[in-house]
Amino acid sequence: MGMILAASHRVLELACRKAYLRYRLQADQLEKVQRKKLKQFLKENYSQNLSYEDFAKKFPLTRYADWKDKIEQSRQSGKNHLAASKVIRFQPTSGSSEALKFIPYTQNFLNELDEAIGLWLTSLYRQHPQLKNSTHYWSVSWLPESQRQLLENSHLNDDSALLNVTKRFLSKVTQAVPVEIAMAETAEDAMFATVTYLVADKNLGMISVWSPTFALQLLDMVQEHQEEISAVLRSGQWQRKGLNFLQAPKSCEQSYKLNLMDFSNPKCWKKLWPKLSLISSWDTASAQQWALQLQQRIADVAFEGKGLWATEGVVTIPFADKFPLSYQSHFYEFLLQDTVQAIPAWRLKKGDIVSPVITTGSGLTRYVIDDELEVIDFYHDVPCFRFLGRKMTVDLVGEKLDHSAAIKVLAEFKQDDYLPISILGIENCTQKKPHYVMLSEGDRAKVPSVQALDQLLKQNFHYELARDLGQLDEPEIKHVADAWDYYKTLAMKNGMIEGNIKPEPLKKMKTKII
Repeated sequence: MGMILAASHRVLELACRKAYLRYRLQADQLEKVQRKKLKQFLKENYSQNLSYEDFAKKFPLTRYADWKDKIEQSRQSGKNHLAASKVIRFQPTSGSSEALKFIPYTQNFLNELDEAIGLWLTSLYRQHPQLKNSTHYWSVSWLPESQRQLLENSHLNDDSALLNVTKRFLSKVTQAVPVEIAMAETAEDAMFATVTYLVADKNLGMISVWSPTFALQLLDMVQEHQEEISAVLRSGQWQRKGLNFLQAPKSCEQSYKLNLMDFSNPKCWKKLWPKLSLISSWDTASAQQWALQLQQRIADVAFEGKGLWATEGVVTIPFADKFPLSYQSHFYEFLLQDTVQAIPAWRLKKGDIVSPVITTGSGLTRYVIDDELEVIDFYHDVPCFRFLGRKMTVDLVGEKLDHSAAIKVLAEFKQDDYLPISILGIENCTQKKPHYVMLSEGDRAKVPSVQALDQLLKQNFHYELARDLGQLDEPEIKHVADAWDYYKTLAMKNGMIEGNIKPEPLKKMKTKII
């Protein structure tokens, strides 16, 4: 097994090296590369030959609502109404104006993503050469349980599907957890299967997840289900009927190690996984405190933050100790803060605060991503960014609730003598995990149930998934005599100046509700 694993990594590294070399060699030709990518996109999809300046005049900025009808037509007809290339699958995610949206993935688009992944993997191999002799865990793109039927038709569960065919095959050889776990009937079973496979793998060298809270949840599950995991590893048989479709791992050696673990000692994980050398997750904005907890939880392991990678496309990747633009992937523009002015990547300057606008091989043209970034440095000509957070969004653990979703929930419960005024995301609370609180006033008899609030919030894709995975606790309802006065008091305790406070339908609070 060791020889096959090492050989697979060597071939995978060779397959990724071209993207790495291309990125480095052309880093001082940003404008030339970007103009060429735009020219190719316009020729393939619109049969037009326009300069960037004419392109910006002719094509308006767009969001998902502008593409929704064409995407639905494509899903129904099987013919791509957005781009010239065929849609391979539709990737579901939550949106800013709807609970669920679908992003078309074409071969051209996958090739663009492959550029970023090739660069990232080669960079990892060079920084951490020990990864070439270990298995890796790349998190699987699970769906909420209410959306689980989508898996049967679209094969959306495998993050390695973002690679080309050769790299996908090689990555499967090096993976610690089979992607089939995403077919489990419940998120609980899928989580349990994941941690069982991870514990069984003594060659585990890297854990790559998106949200650090998800990684923390995996570690919690190992501790909470220590005996059950150990029993499965000894017998090679699941004790849960919902996992019988999947072959159970078996390792008496790892079962023995698990039973000896002292979970209060951060070094215990290295005894279980002696080859573990790298953990990768988000570590900026609202994810920062959880990333720090993750690093403290597992000692003597390197950590790397993720770049900005949306379902619609990749923007930045970790490279050379920075987060530069993935300029070889898509065509990029950026909206300057508090304006409707978009400028191309080659006109950015240090200190600019911007939101990405991407034109990709999926057919999405001048598509606005509502994240805020700050230009903090350059790698040759390529701008490097710091992620500041989502605009008009609360994102405690990756659930991405936005103002429009909150407004819909508040409107659902509003009555003549009962007024819900805001939904508060509570980031730090010693008694509970991150959770949401609806603040209201009026007739106490009209206060809805917590279960009703939870169900409405679950209409948002990533919120439901975060609840399924136990990353978010059940919401609460805080009913007071004067909700606005309470809101102001809480906002001031969170550092706001009274004269600047205005009621918002959705607000993140760092301190607990009193």
